Amino acid sequence: MKWFKRRRREDPWEVVGCKTVEPVIMVDSEDDDDVIYVQEGDTCGRYIFEFTRQAPSGMHCSSAVQFARQQLLQQVATKGYNVLLEEGFASRWSLTLLRRGKCHRIQVDYTGRPGCLSGKLPPLRSPPFMALLEGQHIFS
Repeated sequence: MKWFKRRRREDPWEVVGCKTVEPVIMVDSEDDDDVIYVQEGDTCGRYIFEFTRQAPSGMHCSSAVQFARQQLLQQVATKGYNVLLEEGFASRWSLTLLRRGKCHRIQVDYTGRPGCLSGKLPPLRSPPFMALLEGQHIFS
């Protein structure tokens, strides 16, 4: 008869705070002539950042969202797209701060509608509504 080892029970992650930004179109109407094709559906990615020594600040949260966006842009570039026409869920980003004991975790869900623009790409703007995160300790 085999005895099964009991798995050590891990404490669940506690949600400390959450910020969400609703859909925002990121390409000017002047650029509509340059759109070659658009993906039918949205592309999304979930990115998790661990903090074991300190609680993340507003700048950590801002950097996490910017990194998530950059990763999503790289992911859609492998499929032949070069821009996110809309960003959010049907396009939005959301950031959740989690805590378990002394450890913290930032979870970023970033969604966008990939498209391909011809010619010179417009300058890359920062993700929409980053001021929600920058310069404040939003989850204290």
